[in-house]
Amino acid sequence: MPRGSKAKYTAEQKRKAQHIEEGYENKGVSKDEAEARAWATVNKQSGGGERAGGSGRKKPASAKSSDRKESARRAVASREGSSRSSKASRETQTVDSLRKEARAKDIPGRSSMRKQELIEALRKAG
Repeated sequence: MPRGSKAKYTAEQKRKAQHIEEGYENKGVSKDEAEARAWATVNKQSGGGERAGGSGRKKPASAKSSDRKESARRAVASREGSSRSSKASRETQTVDSLRKEARAKDIPGRSSMRKQELIEALRKAG
């Protein structure tokens, strides 16, 4: 059974959840499991309840949409093996992954470099 109040969901979201739930029940999924999956799907698609009120911390639908698109772009880039481009992301990489990137760019002396040195060398190499 899904947790929490559904008071913050719009009528459209509730209809969508009901429709999804019926589809799962037709496939033989138990009532509780179908309801849980339906609400999980609605949350995944819209990011939760969209009615006004409450904590005031909810994002508008347009921001949710752009966040999902950006997340999808990053996922595609990750699957395609694109390296991270921003300087800040290099700070979060391991020394091993920085060395691999340095090897790909043929940076001399990379094996004896510390993390900060690798980051600087990669920054200079472009």
